[in-house]
Amino acid sequence: MITKTTLDSGLRVVSEALGHLRSVTLGAWVGTGARDESDDRTGTSHFLEHLLFKGTPTRSARDVAHAIESVGGEFNAFTTHEQTVFYVRVPDAHLETAVDVLCDVVWNPAFRSEEVDIEREVILEEIGMRDDTPDDVVHEVFSAAMFPSHPLGREVLGSRDSILAMPREDIISFHADHYRPSNTVLAAAGNLDHANLASMLNERVGDRTGDRPQRGALEFATATPSSFVERDTEQAHLVLGVRAIAIGDTDRYALTVLNQVLGGGMSSRLFQEVREERGLAYSVYSYRAAFADTGFLALYAGTGSERAAETLEVLNAQLDRLVADGGVAPAELEAAKGSLTGSLVMGLETSSARMHRLGRDELVEGKVSDLDELVRNVEAVDASAIGTVIERLLRGAPRTLAVVGPQALSV
Repeated sequence: MITKTTLDSGLRVVSEALGHLRSVTLGAWVGTGARDESDDRTGTSHFLEHLLFKGTPTRSARDVAHAIESVGGEFNAFTTHEQTVFYVRVPDAHLETAVDVLCDVVWNPAFRSEEVDIEREVILEEIGMRDDTPDDVVHEVFSAAMFPSHPLGREVLGSRDSILAMPREDIISFHADHYRPSNTVLAAAGNLDHANLASMLNERVGDRTGDRPQRGALEFATATPSSFVERDTEQAHLVLGVRAIAIGDTDRYALTVLNQVLGGGMSSRLFQEVREERGLAYSVYSYRAAFADTGFLALYAGTGSERAAETLEVLNAQLDRLVADGGVAPAELEAAKGSLTGSLVMGLETSSARMHRLGRDELVEGKVSDLDELVRNVEAVDASAIGTVIERLLRGAPRTLAVVGPQALSV
């Protein structure tokens, strides 16, 4: 059973009671991410995510970790362009401990000067690790080309220069402006009682009020046709894609099914032709990203530099084929829908997965869709819906290419 309460502070509490489980997962979903940063303070959201784990006025970083891990729990977080999420999973008997630690970390950070400087070095190492992973870098290059001069084209981690120049005071100010209960969803799933959870949260969140700053409505410039970054690597990493639709668009289910047909698994068109039939790549797939006001559909492949041109030709040909046919074969359509609905059901068998669905849906869409409703929406996608999304997104649409690989590469 899914229950929702909005506290006087504006915090939305949404939970799903799963009495057959012996665990509970809590997540604080903050509606702020990398796109909410100023041009000269890129990486603030991610830096802040790290710093909240460094402790509070009454808890050190060691105390935070010990409180959760000593009962067999786990505590983690992630930052995206539009959200920052902190989540903790514990045995159900330790729900109150999880609530206490999560609220303390999210709303009472200490921001000790020496710990800010230590974590600055950790993030610089994280950026270096990312830079040493070309199959990660290429997706950043693609986003920058897809959304030039826009916050969605920025790297979530920020740059070395922005992290080195980030003043502690700016991070504190960013937290005060954005980490408000009205900008947060507290999602929970597992063996819990909603009224008890809401009461515990109300005690700890207190009378914090206020709204987050309005997100700027920036224009989207024309995407850059291609972007190349030289790396002395054995492989060339390619991402080819087009602009797509926002997260709440009515065509999102059709696009999800189309993506599954194109490159969503081992039976997909991309995997079969690029890997199974031609042996061009070990890793090949397609994926979609959706934001509040836009999105993209992208195809990725990593291949030997001498075969990059052939691989790109296949990627383009797969998109051309969709446009020429105006749809997909009935058997492909049914198989894709079966794969999606099956994985959706099986993917929600843990308290963590249930919590993520609750938090994401409530924060992004303002409501939580029933699982049966989601299945019905996918199953309702028919040939006409696929044809519509192909016409809308692919026919005549400019494509953007990102490549990370050797200088001699020619595509």
